Formats: sequence, C-alpha cells, structure tokens
Amino acid sequence: MAKIVVLGGSGAVGRVAVRTLAGQELFTEVVAADINLAAARKVAAAAGKKVIAKKVDALNQKSLKAAIKGADLVLNCTGPFYKFALPVLKTVIASRINYVDVCDDVDTTFEVLKLDSAAKRAGVKALIGMGSSPGATNVIARFAADNLLDQVDSIDIFHAHGGEPFEGEGVIGHRCHCMSIDIPMYLEGELKYVNYFGDDGVALRQKFNFPVIGEALLYPYPHPEQVTIPQYIKCRQVTNKGTVLPEPYYDLTRDVFRLGLGSREPLLVKGKKVVPYEFALAYIIRERERILKQTKFGAQRGCVTVIVKGKKNGQYQEFRASMASQSQALGEGTGIPAAMGCILMAQGKVKGPGVLPPEAAINPNDFLALLPQVMKLDAQKEGGKSFGGIIIEQVDAAGNVKKFNL
Repeated sequence: MAKIVVLGGSGAVGRVAVRTLAGQELFTEVVAADINLAAARKVAAAAGKKVIAKKVDALNQKSLKAAIKGADLVLNCTGPFYKFALPVLKTVIASRINYVDVCDDVDTTFEVLKLDSAAKRAGVKALIGMGSSPGATNVIARFAADNLLDQVDSIDIFHAHGGEPFEGEGVIGHRCHCMSIDIPMYLEGELKYVNYFGDDGVALRQKFNFPVIGEALLYPYPHPEQVTIPQYIKCRQVTNKGTVLPEPYYDLTRDVFRLGLGSREPLLVKGKKVVPYEFALAYIIRERERILKQTKFGAQRGCVTVIVKGKKNGQYQEFRASMASQSQALGEGTGIPAAMGCILMAQGKVKGPGVLPPEAAINPNDFLALLPQVMKLDAQKEGGKSFGGIIIEQVDAAGNVKKFNL
C-alpha cells in the first residue's frame, strides 16, 4: 500500500492519472498537487475519498519538498518538461523517493539521463517518458524486438490526436518547443538532426492512414524514442512523426511559430510591453475553440502506431501495433500509461535504481498484462471479430496482412 503524489494533478494528463490511480487498491492516498489549488480540489472531489488536493509550486524547491514529503512515489505531469523535468527530478532524488514522468522533450531527456548516477547513489528508481509517445511506444517496440522478430531493421512511430476538452499552455508550449529545436532521427544506424521548417524536415513529412481516425499528414517530432530505443534495441532506424487534429488547428499553430511568435523577447506595443510567446499561447487557445466548432470536429480521439520491420526465420516481417480510440486522446493516452508505470513501480516490477526509459525499465509482458485492466480502448471489428486494446497487423514479404489482438 502506497502514497503517491501527482504533480500537475489538475492538468489534462495529471487529472486522468489521478483518477486512474485512485481506482487502484495499491494506493492508500493519492495527492493531486498543483499550483492551481482550486482546480486540484475539483479533481480530488471528482476522483474519490482517497484523493486529496495540495498546492505546490514545482519550481520552488521548498514548496516541492513539502508537497512530496512522506510519499512513496512521485508522478510528474507538469509541463512543459524542458522547464520542469530536471529541477523536479533533482529534488525527488534528494528526497529519496521513486519517480515516474511523461517527459517528451528530447533535449531535456539527455539532461535527465545524466542524473542516473545520482539516482543510483540514492537508491531511487526513476522511470522517465512513461506516457503514450514516449512510453507505450517504447514498450511495444521492445515486445516486438524480443518476441516477434529475430532481427529488427526499423522502428517508426506515428501519432495523431485532437479534440481534448481543453489544452493548457504547457501542451502548446511543448508544441512550440518541438518546432524550434533540431529534431533527432536515427537514420542509417546513426543519430542525425533535421530542422522542422527546413528542407530536411519537410522531406520527412508523410501521410499515414491510422485506424479509427483515418489519414493524416505527419511531421517530424523531437520525442525521446529515437534517442533511447537504439541504445537498447539493435536496429538501423528509429523515427517519430505526429500531428494534432483537426488539421487547420495544427496549421495555425505551425504558422504562428514559423512567423517568430515563439520569441520571449518583449515588444513595445503602444507603450506596453508584450511578449510574443505569451500572446501566441493565448491566441492559439482562443482560436482552437473556434476551429473545433467550425470544423465540427466532435469527440476527442487519437491513435499511436508503432511499425517494427525486420526478419523472422530469415523472412521479412512487419508488425504494426496501434492504440486507437474514438473517445480518448491526449489526456487518457498519456495519463493512463503513466498510471500503469506507477502501478508497476509500486508492484516492484520496474528495474533500477537509476534513471531509465521504459524499454529498459519495464518487462513488456508485465505492461501488456496490466493493459486490459486499466486502459479502455475502443474495440475494432473486422470479419465478425472484435479487436480492442492494441490492434496488431502482421505483414509478410508478399504484402499479406493478418490482424489480431496482442
């Protein structure tokens, strides 16, 4: 029985994690910790009696230490992670508490991994990037490499989601960050970098037809998988591409930041200082609601697909694993795998101590066994059969496709 503190507990991801963890007997107390105490109290009231709300400023060490005191585990859902991940993990390690996060900023992941020695000295297990992408994607890739193929050639990760009840500044800030930094892609056996708006980044854009949500134009994403996966799975390619739905909303976000409105340098506008970045966030949040209504987008939905190609018994094989839903998107897609990482941590099924990504810290079979108990995904039907949870497609050298449940 354990006490867990969820930092960012009232956010789109954190509130889902709080609700999921509250339903587990493993946890006797779940703390929804957030700088917005009123919002955290609403989350706690909706999640049940074992959930309490607590105010925390995650960037204030004194406030953070007080919030996590007495906890067995900390789940960090605060964003953007390029701002929060490193200082939060340093404080958690100093407090000798086990840790899980959903960090999807690749440059920050490099810095966080440098805390591995400190975590080992403190006897702390730190499972990083345990969301959808990264997170479930890493575990699925590991499962395919260990159980389905003798040789892995490439691992390609595609994701799309949209229509969430709301998006906060942290989510949009992460999107801006993704467009502003050089993007790592593991190509031809080595790590290479592309520019999102440059010719090399444009060349990597591609259309992909997802289960449930259909075709979408995808863009290079600087997520951690293409950095961490090659360290644990021998292959020649790891890529990550994604988008946000509906397309006009993503187009607006891309164009706003392409025009330089991601700048933090204040401008003097009619005698008042205006920070372009702050204006951009407020403008995008406002326009998102208009675009969702204008496009009649409807319910939130999303899908992440992992394509692993290689050989089995000397023959070409391709496996496509998709987690798709017409009723869940970013919050559930990220918050529920994060909660699953916490459950496995509480069960003693996460490797450590040290700072480790999912493909190194989690046995895929443990994760997949837990999946149907915790994560509800829409069922897909084909030929009278129901395909729920993770949808698997196996493709042979002749192009024949076989579909089944994992």
